[in-house]
Amino acid sequence: MFKKRKILDILTRHADAQEAIVITGFRRVGKTELLKHIYEGVATKNKIFLDMESPVNQRAFAEDNYDSIKAYLGRLGIDYTQRAYVFLDEIQNVRNLPSAVKYLYDHNNIKFYLTGSSSFYLKNWFSESMAGRKFLFELYPLDFKEFLWFKETQVRPDAGYDLLSALYEEYLTYGGFPGVVLARSAEEKLLRLDDILGSYFKLDVQTLANFRDNQNLKDLLFLLSSRVGSKPEISKLAESLGVSRQTVSGYLDFFEQTYLIHYLRPISGSRDVQVKHLPKIYFGDTGILNRVAQVSKGQLFENKVFNQLFIRLVYGGKSGNMKENIGYYQLKSGAEIDFIVENRTAYEVKTAGGGFDARKLERTALSLGITDCKVVSLDKADKKLEKVIYGFQI
Repeated sequence: MFKKRKILDILTRHADAQEAIVITGFRRVGKTELLKHIYEGVATKNKIFLDMESPVNQRAFAEDNYDSIKAYLGRLGIDYTQRAYVFLDEIQNVRNLPSAVKYLYDHNNIKFYLTGSSSFYLKNWFSESMAGRKFLFELYPLDFKEFLWFKETQVRPDAGYDLLSALYEEYLTYGGFPGVVLARSAEEKLLRLDDILGSYFKLDVQTLANFRDNQNLKDLLFLLSSRVGSKPEISKLAESLGVSRQTVSGYLDFFEQTYLIHYLRPISGSRDVQVKHLPKIYFGDTGILNRVAQVSKGQLFENKVFNQLFIRLVYGGKSGNMKENIGYYQLKSGAEIDFIVENRTAYEVKTAGGGFDARKLERTALSLGITDCKVVSLDKADKKLEKVIYGFQI
């Protein structure tokens, strides 16, 4: 049974547009289920859903003669005399598919819906071919409201700390992959997280990249997990792995473009007092992070708050300028702000936040002209404070 995702309302607004709809995101994040739900809702029989992990479909779309691909779809029931809908899942499995889709798009009345598990693929093989012919959307793990939908709980997202803290603890520990959230036991959740990681290295890494040593890639993942929320230096990572800085940079770019990690870049302030920053690193999901390494509760919570703020920007229609809409700030004096969103709101993450933290944050934020400040606390505060909120309130 399909469980609603917030992005569905956004996609629905573009259903009548001619442009292809492309949905990308990490493996097992729910792209296929979303695509099938949209497919079932299209009120015509002139439609087809194809899994591009199927060797049969891969062979058909690997044809250099695009008219042969058109004929293949015709044999499967597509009528080109009327509006047709073609749904292709996991398009990264066929390298020349973008050119084939472009040809079919340009010469036929077809609405395409496509999914892929990597912006790495889209950047390197897809973007130029479909320029001006597609709308790109990114699907991420569940936010906390979606998590509650999947849990089918009667507890509302605005309920109090006592009602939501246990649910949020589960969300923090195991993350927001749909299959993991739906798993009934802790053991099953861990098995599904292991399967997601295994599939990532077996399928995405081998399909999309040609790194000579995948073990180095895995070793880097463990090195990054202990540095989450910090600014890892490429030279030190390269030294630890025994590879070049260029190689590490390539690994990190691949991790980012396949949604395993995210960079958080600095917000510029007074140049004479701001530290020369490297980007911070966060994992795309705390379940994966917690499975890779036993990080501190503070690191895990900070990562989760980043995930929530990031996804909130996506659903607010800000994905096109995401890197400019969220960042961190730090001065040479040591004063810092964990997250600044849209240059309007400052967030500081604390496992046990209180009034002192709020006042300190406010002083630093005011130096940037920011008056909206929130301390995000994991533990329950001693008393209700206007500027102290909890993770489930983001």
